[in-house]
Amino acid sequence: MYPKPADFKFFSQLMKFIGVLSIVAGFGFMYTAFILYYRGSSIWKVLIRALDLVTIVVPPALPAVMGIGIFYAQRRLRQMSIYCISPTTINTCGAIDVVCFDKTGTLTEDGLDFYALRVVENAKIGENIVQISTNETCHNVVRAIATCHTLSKINNELHGDPLDVIMFEQTGYSLEEDDSESHESIESIQPILIRPPKDSTLPDCQIVKQFTFSSGLQRQSVIVTDEDSMKAYCKGSPEMIMSLCRPDTVPENFHDIVEEYSQHGYRLIAVAEKELPIGSEVQKTPRQSIECDLTLIGLVALENRLKPVTTEVIRKLNEANIRSVMVTGDNLLTALSVARECGIIVSNKTAYLIEHENGVVDKRGRTVLTIREKEEHHTTERLSKSVDLSKMSNKDCQFAISGSTFSVVTHEYPDLLDQLVSVCNVFARMAPEQKQLLVEHLQEVGQTVAMCGDGANDCAALKAAHAGISLSEAEASIAAPFTSKVADIRCVITLISEGRAALVTSYSAFLCMAGYSLTQFISILLLYWIATSYSQMQFLFIDIAIVTNLAFLSSQTKAHKGLASTPPPTSILSTSSMVSLFGQLAIGGIAQISVFCLITMQEWFVPFQPTHHDNDEDRKSLQGTAIFYVSLFHYIVLYFVFAAGPPYRAAITSNKAFLMSMITVTICCISIVVAYFNPIQYFLGCLYIPQEFRLIILFIASVTAVVSIGYDRCVDWISEKLREKIRQRRKGA
Repeated sequence: MYPKPADFKFFSQLMKFIGVLSIVAGFGFMYTAFILYYRGSSIWKVLIRALDLVTIVVPPALPAVMGIGIFYAQRRLRQMSIYCISPTTINTCGAIDVVCFDKTGTLTEDGLDFYALRVVENAKIGENIVQISTNETCHNVVRAIATCHTLSKINNELHGDPLDVIMFEQTGYSLEEDDSESHESIESIQPILIRPPKDSTLPDCQIVKQFTFSSGLQRQSVIVTDEDSMKAYCKGSPEMIMSLCRPDTVPENFHDIVEEYSQHGYRLIAVAEKELPIGSEVQKTPRQSIECDLTLIGLVALENRLKPVTTEVIRKLNEANIRSVMVTGDNLLTALSVARECGIIVSNKTAYLIEHENGVVDKRGRTVLTIREKEEHHTTERLSKSVDLSKMSNKDCQFAISGSTFSVVTHEYPDLLDQLVSVCNVFARMAPEQKQLLVEHLQEVGQTVAMCGDGANDCAALKAAHAGISLSEAEASIAAPFTSKVADIRCVITLISEGRAALVTSYSAFLCMAGYSLTQFISILLLYWIATSYSQMQFLFIDIAIVTNLAFLSSQTKAHKGLASTPPPTSILSTSSMVSLFGQLAIGGIAQISVFCLITMQEWFVPFQPTHHDNDEDRKSLQGTAIFYVSLFHYIVLYFVFAAGPPYRAAITSNKAFLMSMITVTICCISIVVAYFNPIQYFLGCLYIPQEFRLIILFIASVTAVVSIGYDRCVDWISEKLREKIRQRRKGA
């Protein structure tokens, strides 16, 4: 029922890094205990200061800050009529590399347009009939269409399957609930009365037994009676109805006609009938006894148009190197036609069908699999373990498979299954449980899978996917983590871009919080060396005015409008991120140590003389004030260099609140440092430092900022070059 967890290194590595921070905190604890005890501090003061250091190294706010990006992404999704019942899944959307789509109602319009009817009589198929309600030559097929459904009338409106409604309305018939007692011989509680058009001479008929549609059986049936006869009508997929009909009633060219319509993207429904003895106990008759030895009487072609946004969305996914897969219950050739039209099958690539040969087995007793080109009718190649489908898929070709062949592969060729799900782009005639199985196998080969469907036949697959997206008018669907009230697939692009933004926001938040905590760790280690620390107000100013303020506002940066061709990193312990983080710590640490040493060389310097009262007055020191001043700017710089922008988030300049806050905080910090001793400095617990040295501190902070930004840009440039080389090597392999 629940999806296999995405193999995110992000979360597991976060736990590992917190473990490393805990070890660092342990060393800091021992260092603090030794230094302060050596300096003559009380055991109680040593313990309090050591525990302070632990909370600095492992910030308690880290989980909350890393979840802010998800909160803002969820809010933006709601504004676009996309509702989420599992917020943590938003981050998963950022790593999606395969999207499975249902066809009808998802890629194509919900409604179907009636195209034509072909009547079959005496094993011969007639020409296209467009107006069936006024055509007397096809009254038997029309009657079958008018009765073979599970429609009902509520407040004078037809309710039921949209396909049944469309076909019924074409017939011109009307439906009524029959309350008469004229059919007491038939064991039915309330037969449904079907009336022909008023100008017709045909008699009324009643539906006395219904066998509902089953996607597994690919058909539905009814038993109908009138004044003179009783018949069973059956409709469903052409291949299924053909298999249930007597061979002598099926035209020789029927298969070719079905293929021709399918290749043009039409949805086909075959119709058959069977004469039954009047007075039969139909309520006790099993379904299998009715649905056999049928007579084929017609073929209905329906047109299913693509939704306006479908082609554009598939194009964007292709450009982003995100694989699009069609998973449908429709005919294989119809699915291929729609896939070609919307871009899932690329226009310059050849479509190959993976098929099985019924009754033909190889030396190991397995059903023979073959590959043939869609446009050709001869077999191109037999499929076996020796055939590398992944290499074939790189030779300007794409693959399609039907549910029956997929079942053969699942049971008889499990060694080919991983290759198959990795290269096939069209899966047709798939039952709901097969859709779920496909999603699970895609996950097993390491793909992060999204499934987009209407939430009806796709429920199992929607639940199995890492990110299930239900197109529904309801605000939330239990069938999937995401529900889009806009019933087209543009929500897929929105979800992936917001997921990427949320993932990168979490990544940035981690680097910022790790940088902040370790920078403050260095500051406190230096101050513990002289048995002092920051004042309570200095801690509060850093935590609230700078860190919390910038963390929340930075997370509000919106997603980038386009989809990059490469996904964002899901690893926070990558070489580039660690080089960047520890490089920034080194730069900030050098600045703090420089100020710590420089101030002790000044003529006016007065060494710190601790009392044994653990209050803010006991913490005031010139070294502490100098380190506090220079570190303020480094916290701001960390949020600037780690604030990710394009290609996953919008540019930092688009986040006006964050930009204005950063400018305001920077100006505030400059004024605290360079202004003549003022009440704010006193309030923060700072000691007076001569103007000349404060300007030196400001100069060191400025140089540190320039070096930090330059270092970050160099790391990004080198990382991108290395990634490009790796991608080129993989393509060459």
